[in-house]
Amino acid sequence: MAAVEHIWVEPTLTRTVRGRPAHVPFEVYGAFVDAPDVTAAAARFRKLARYEVDALDDDWYRATDNDGSHGMYRVIVREPVRRVVLSWGEHSGWILGTISGSALTVVDLRPNGQGVEQVLTAHVRIDQPVAAALARLLITVFGRFADRKLAEGFAVTARVAEWAFEQPREFCQWIAHEPLPAARRERILAVVPGCAARARAPQAATSY
Repeated sequence: MAAVEHIWVEPTLTRTVRGRPAHVPFEVYGAFVDAPDVTAAAARFRKLARYEVDALDDDWYRATDNDGSHGMYRVIVREPVRRVVLSWGEHSGWILGTISGSALTVVDLRPNGQGVEQVLTAHVRIDQPVAAALARLLITVFGRFADRKLAEGFAVTARVAEWAFEQPREFCQWIAHEPLPAARRERILAVVPGCAARARAPQAATSY
């Protein structure tokens, strides 16, 4: 795939971040990683984050952080302990205006006796030459910002999964009334202890 090669060979930045462990069984955490639309809806309900994700199909997603960034991404590799994601997007800010770019992200999930460890490596390419040059020049500042944003994503997913696992009654009540497509809901219900997967889902919706 040309887009993957382009990012891999000429990235503006490459960052590796170890996220905080998720203290849930591996299958529970994996289900939330693979249902980012459900995770985003739960995060908004819990006031953990403001971002939104729309599932276009099993591998394609549209996302916005409601803070100037939006884009699309595709899961191009889905293995038991690894996901590889190709994404495109742009960010609008008052200093540099609108900056567009793409990223190839490798997510490694490492189950251990206490939960799941997470390591993410992101290869980022910024399209605008000026912004790319600044990012390289100010690698410490840009790198820390990128690391913080990546770590935040890890933390939100972990906290949502832990809420579902530790407080299944509350989580099950929420998901039973959240307007989610039935197939997306059932994937989560199947792995969360205490949730009745056969519960009748409310009318499905296509946006979260």
